[in-house]
Amino acid sequence: MSENSQEEYFNLIDRLLKCPSGQEPEILDAQPDLLDAGLVKALMQVAMMMAHQDNQEAAKFLIHVARQLSKELGLYPQVSEVSPE
Repeated sequence: MSENSQEEYFNLIDRLLKCPSGQEPEILDAQPDLLDAGLVKALMQVAMMMAHQDNQEAAKFLIHVARQLSKELGLYPQVSEVSPE
């Protein structure tokens, strides 16, 4: 990940944190070139930083966004339900 793309990830995360609730998909859709594993990693880094600064709500929000994005990108392992026999 280049220094420039990392800065772009952090700028996008900042916009997500400041936007009105419900506008997150629009913000993400406006930056399709940044929707990748690097963004997921940056989201988790910022979430951990927020958690250590006692900003639990922001940390939970970013982890939720990272999880959803991971699912959409196929990075999140899908656990298939096994029915008991």
